[in-house]
Amino acid sequence: HVQLVESGGGSVEAGGSLRLYCQASGDTDKLKCMGWFRQVPGKEREGVAADYPGRNITLYGDSVKGRFTISQDTAKNTVYLQMDSLKAADSAMYYCVADNFFCPLAIQSCGVITFWGQGTQVTVS
Repeated sequence: HVQLVESGGGSVEAGGSLRLYCQASGDTDKLKCMGWFRQVPGKEREGVAADYPGRNITLYGDSVKGRFTISQDTAKNTVYLQMDSLKAADSAMYYCVADNFFCPLAIQSCGVITFWGQGTQVTVS
């Protein structure tokens, strides 16, 4: 089993930046990908970004391309999400995810992702 703990959320003005952190612990040796989802109450969850360090692949949701950057420090089992040029529409609960195989961003497929964090709130005003 893998535990994920997010941090770094908070409130920021539109146009500002935030950096989210997610620390993984437990059986992390088998992890192949880590990523981020977000959700606003009453709306579907949205895939934000995913990173496959062993394959040198990063994926982004259309709404964050060019503004958000995902990165990992595999030695520290930590994934980061640098969020720049934030908009009010980026306000949501952000969840860290990880899996031993795939981290698909599509809402139809994200159910295969095994490990989810508790979330960290981001508010942009």
